[in-house]
Amino acid sequence: MAFTTGMLINTRDFGTASANAAVTISNEDAVNAAQIVVEVFYTLNTGVAKTPLFFQTYTVPPKFVDIRTFFISGVLAYEVQIAVVAPQPGLVVASVFGLDTFNNIVPAHRVLQSELTPIPALG
Repeated sequence: MAFTTGMLINTRDFGTASANAAVTISNEDAVNAAQIVVEVFYTLNTGVAKTPLFFQTYTVPPKFVDIRTFFISGVLAYEVQIAVVAPQPGLVVASVFGLDTFNNIVPAHRVLQSELTPIPALG
């Protein structure tokens, strides 16, 4: 199953812009490792196709937490997509947090698991 944050506007006009997008994965499975795929997209203008920025696959061991950051400073908007390949998606909790240049959370760029939108596939 795959999820998206949707496009997050990343300007300083209405608050602090994010310099990094932090993806947190908590694997609640007691036995199986979680196979995770993260794809980050961006746009520098409106009315154009989104552009891939990062594509990363990794494994999170059972009962472990993994936090990875992706540099997105200077983009007009960004989107984070996450796919849980294994184990069952219900045993993996994902969240995305925008971080400013001092690594403080940007409240408007906090997307918890319950706020992520399911999508059929990454891309």
